[in-house]
Amino acid sequence: MGWGDRAEAARARYSEGVTRLYEDEDRDRLQRQLTRLGNAAWAAGLCLLMEGRATESEAWLLKAAGRYGESRQYAPPGSWGRPIGVLKSLLLAGRDATESAHGTLEAKAAKAESPIGRYAGTLALLVLGDDDEAATLAATLEGRGDFPGDVAAALAALAAGDGPAYRVAVESVLRSFETRTDFLEDIAVADTVLVLQRLAAQRGLAAALPSSPLLPR
Repeated sequence: MGWGDRAEAARARYSEGVTRLYEDEDRDRLQRQLTRLGNAAWAAGLCLLMEGRATESEAWLLKAAGRYGESRQYAPPGSWGRPIGVLKSLLLAGRDATESAHGTLEAKAAKAESPIGRYAGTLALLVLGDDDEAATLAATLEGRGDFPGDVAAALAALAAGDGPAYRVAVESVLRSFETRTDFLEDIAVADTVLVLQRLAAQRGLAAALPSSPLLPR
């Protein structure tokens, strides 16, 4: 299927899921359904972005941010994928993620024991422009076996304002995506690279990346 067909399939999954939302009051089932809606909207947004349909892409990415944010209200502690989803969706939609970044830090992401929690905290600090704190937190993600080293290096380079180091790291992240076989919703897009590039652009550090089927043209 082409990107347009994939976008349509994701939108259909979203519409079907909405019809079953709030069927009962079980918090766990509700947060899972909201997350599935977020994933479907995220997939639609990425597919539309890949096809160059920016306005439609932004609308669906905003839907994704909304559903991920709603899911947070019902999710158990330590469900850091939701705030990460909100931040990434807003960044790719080109919207202000300040409020969500503050909320992520208020939830103690920067002090989380898990690397995924500290990843959320690092993204939030970078969104807020608190690069010194982001550098300190990103350093705790480096050299670990349970977190991608090139992503940690890219975050650290952004926080340090080191353009050459960032370029090397983000190119490594792109290569790692090109060797993957598993993607959220089976949408083969290097979304982490796109998010890093948005944060880099805010600092004048965006890298000229090689052409890739996993990035918009």
